[in-house]
Order: sequence, then structure tokens, then C-alpha cells
Amino acid sequence: MAAFPSPVGGASLILAFRPYQKTVVVIGSGPLAATRAFAALEADARVVVVTRGGADAACEELRWRSQQQQLTIIDLDALPGSVTLAEDRDAGALDTYLSTISDLYLVCVTDTLLGADPSLQRSLDSANHIARICRARRILVNVADHPELCDFTFTSTHRFLDTQNGLPTALQIGVTTNGQGCRLAGRLRRELVTKLSKDVGGAVTKIGRMRNLAKETFDPIGDTAGGSSVAEFEFTPNTPVPQRQPSESARDIARRRMRWVAQVSEYWPISRLASLSSQEIGEVLEGNTGLAPSGIEDNTAVNSIHNLEVAPVVPRGQIFLVGSGPGHPSLLTLATHHALTRRADLVLSDKLVPAAVLALIPSRVEVKIARKFPGNADGAQNELMEAAIEAANRGLTVVRLKQGDPSVYGRAGEEILYFRARGFEPIVIPGVSSVLAGPTFAGIPVTQRGAAESFTVCTGVGRQGKEVTLPGYERSRTLVILMGVARLPQVLETLLSESLPFSRRSGPAYPPNTPIALIERASMPDQRVVCTTLESISAAMESLEQRPPGMLIIGWSILSLWDKGDMTVLDDGAETRDRERILSWLGDSRWRIIDGLDDRWETV
Repeated sequence: MAAFPSPVGGASLILAFRPYQKTVVVIGSGPLAATRAFAALEADARVVVVTRGGADAACEELRWRSQQQQLTIIDLDALPGSVTLAEDRDAGALDTYLSTISDLYLVCVTDTLLGADPSLQRSLDSANHIARICRARRILVNVADHPELCDFTFTSTHRFLDTQNGLPTALQIGVTTNGQGCRLAGRLRRELVTKLSKDVGGAVTKIGRMRNLAKETFDPIGDTAGGSSVAEFEFTPNTPVPQRQPSESARDIARRRMRWVAQVSEYWPISRLASLSSQEIGEVLEGNTGLAPSGIEDNTAVNSIHNLEVAPVVPRGQIFLVGSGPGHPSLLTLATHHALTRRADLVLSDKLVPAAVLALIPSRVEVKIARKFPGNADGAQNELMEAAIEAANRGLTVVRLKQGDPSVYGRAGEEILYFRARGFEPIVIPGVSSVLAGPTFAGIPVTQRGAAESFTVCTGVGRQGKEVTLPGYERSRTLVILMGVARLPQVLETLLSESLPFSRRSGPAYPPNTPIALIERASMPDQRVVCTTLESISAAMESLEQRPPGMLIIGWSILSLWDKGDMTVLDDGAETRDRERILSWLGDSRWRIIDGLDDRWETV
């Protein structure tokens, strides 16, 4: 039985090149050449792009980087050729040019990319010549889509950002399939990135700063480290960390500090490492483990953070902006259900979120309902936002629960900016929007071939109660108006008036016989749908008590799925049959009221 594993070929010797201030030559002018150039620039290399036609033939990114003096573009056609490779003028010219670069590090040939324009694609023979030239000069070469010519390959790479400042960090990961699936390597790299904490880049930055400080000479009594380096990998995480002694050499100090770097790297949470302040880094390295101040004989240990337990700090809370959907509990997304039932310490709910949804919240969770009423909407909104900040500062997870989708007239944007200005970046969980779900529950498609080619969503009231501009009539468009029922008279005037100021409607007036549906309490057991026309909706509503929330659907798509359906609304000359359509739809009545939800929803 073998004592050690047997090598199996087909893998790569994965290295990380650091061509600091060395020259990397990229041959080609397309997006792949730009990608290779950018990677080399981030590795602090000097980049020269060689391409036929020079800068004029280069892609936009390469031209921009050349204008910014980040790299140099050379016209391959302008280079003198070599007599030794007269059969391949490009390879001969490159042979002569490469011989002039004393610090040449790598060569990347990108214009061999399979699938490229054949008139621009380098032949395999020419790529072979270039590869032989590079090897003769002991220069590593990569040839795109020809692994047999490559001395090295590029991994599918991701560089992590520091979430505190948004800047790239030193942390990179790369995935390679060794030529067996480049596209798949990109997918695997993306999936790996999503599995890692967003704070990993910042953690590397802070550990890097800590390592550099640990290796600095600390010489209060004239001792030195003698130039010896102290490496973090000298110590395993379980290597004991000796207590500070009254007399330590600079090397002892550096070794003890580096042991702490190894310990916290292994055991502390990534998020904790990423959030370390300069003061905390200093405290970690100092190791307050019992040395008394100078001149004091009592060596009683002082508080230390080196027990591998994070110092007792109130953790920062989180804020979720969550959409509850149109109302029916079965339409909650899994993410919303999880936030309400497993994550929340406090739920701040809009008043229109139905009791059936609130009933899902565990009894241990505090629930507060918005005290919004006409004239107090802004005050109640501010009250909720302040309550969310106060709770999050106490370390609680706050779920700000909104009906429908938070971003569709749910004031999510205002709350995001408010919370961000106070140090919290909320997580927004989308909900099933009533814009789509409401009409669907009423049997109305917002788009339908032959009846509605598009739909527009707008609100019936602007900020602080101001009027809004409504869209003009377009036969092929469905109009959805949220928060317009309470202002129905103004909405009707805006849609129907022929003499209306242009500022209130952006287009022609609506015909009085245009279908309209008022959907109240969409998806709930007491859902009600009032179907009629613009000229009759006011009369239909006179004897009805409102059931908020309600929404208005206006357009010919309302008829499209009624009974046998009508897909001829957009046919040539269809307008002449509109009166017949309305009579077929409503019969002898001027309106129809459909009360209650389809019983089959009880089984969903």
C-alpha cells in the first residue's frame, strides 16, 4: 500500500505571478485583449498591446486605457520584420520587437480566439511561430483557445472588495478547469463567491495590516530583531502564545505578535476581522495579559481580548424592508416568510397588511402597526423609521413590513436612504406586487395579445397629496392606478375631460365607454371587483362602502378573458364594434359586481 498519493496528470501548477514593473505584451485588439491587459495592470505590470492597425483598430476599452496612459498600443504593421521568419511577417516583426524589451515577463496572444471574425483571426501556424519565438527567448506565453501552445493559463478570477470603502482588496480567487470548460469555470467562480461572506476582502485587508505591524521592530530597550523575518506560517493555530515577560527581545515580541495573528485568523469571525479598528488591531498585538505599568509591582492581569472571545459589544442589528404581497398568506415569498417567522425581533407593519399575514408572526415577536391616517401619513412614516433605527441600534432584527412590493409605491427608496444615512444598509425583500396579482385574481390580464400590448402603472396621488399627471388614452395599453379610489372624481375628470390642462394628462382623453375595473382587497376572502365603464363607475360606487385597499384597472384587456374572450380589440376598425362589446360584457346592467374570492383558493 502506497504511503503517499500517486500523482495524476492533467492538473496545473497554480501560481500567482507578480510582474511588478515588468512588461507584459498582449497581442490582439478585442475584448479578450482588454481583459488580459486589465489583469496585468492590476498586477502592477507595464502593458504593451500589439495589434494590426494600432489604436484605431483596438476596442474601446483599450483605446481609453491608452488615452489615460495606462498602457501603450503599438501598430504591428509598423514594426520592422525579421528575415528569419519571412514566411510569417507578423511573427518575424514580433521576434524583432520582443528582442528590444529587456524586462519582458509574459506574452498573451488573444487574436486566435475561436469564433472571431476569420479576417481578423490569427492562424494556427502564426500562433505556433510566436510560441516558438517566446520559448526561444525563455518567455512564458499563453495562446487563447490553444492549450497545447500555452506555458500558462488564466483562471476565472474574482477580486473581492472592501465593503467599508468599496475598494479592491488583496484577496482574489481563481478557478480553472484546465481547458475542459472555460464557461463552466466562470459559473463555478460566481457560485463560490456567493458562498463566501461579503466581508472576506475587508478581513484580508485588516489581517494584512496586522501582519505588517506584527513584524515591525518594537525596540523600547535597544534590542533589535537582527533582521530576522518572522512568518505567520511558523505557527499553527494551536501553538501556545506565551505570556508577555518583563524583558523581551524585539524578535520575541514579533513572534508573539505573529502568533496572535495566526490565532485570530483561524478563530475569529470573518465579520469581526473585517470591522477591526486601528485601535483594536493595536490591542490585539499588544496582548494586555498582565504586565503591570512601569514602576508598579502588582502583576495582576488586566482585561485581555486574547481569550479568543470577541469583546462584549452589542452587535449591530439589521433592517429588512419586506413585501407581504397582495394579501393572501400563500403568496408570501419564502424569503418574506423566513424573515417574519425566524429572523424578526420587531415587526413594523403598514396598516393595510391583512391580519392573515400578521397571524403568521410568532407571539415572541413584537408587532407595531403604522398609525397612518389622512393628514398624518408623513408623521407616521417618520415614527416608524425612527423606531426601526432605535431597535437596530439595540441589536435587534427589524422587519419593516409593507403590502405588495416595497419598491412599487411603497416608499422603500425613502426608507433606504434614511436608514443608510444612519449607518444601516437595509436588505430589501421583494413581494408579489398587487399591480400584477390584483388583476390576475380578478381574471384580468394586464397584457394580452389582441387586446393590450403594454401596461402603465401610476399613482392617483402625488407627494404630500399633490395631483399627478396621468397618461392619455392609448387603445392598446392597460392603465393601472394605485391609491386612486379615494380620489376617483378627480381621476375621472383627468381621464375624460376634453379641455383639461396639459399638465394633468399627457395625451388624448379616454372614451367614456372605456372599461374600468375597481379591485378591492385583492386576493383576500372578501375581495370585490366592480366592472363597468368610465362613464358609469361613479354611479356604481354610490351605494357601495369602500373596502380598502383598492386599485383601478382601465383598458380593453378587462374584456379579453370574460366568457368566451375577445382578442379582436386591436383589429382594424375594431372601434366601430365597441358598443356591441360593452353590451355583450355587461348585458342589461351598467355594471357587474363580483364578490368574494374563487373558492378553489381555499385548497391552494
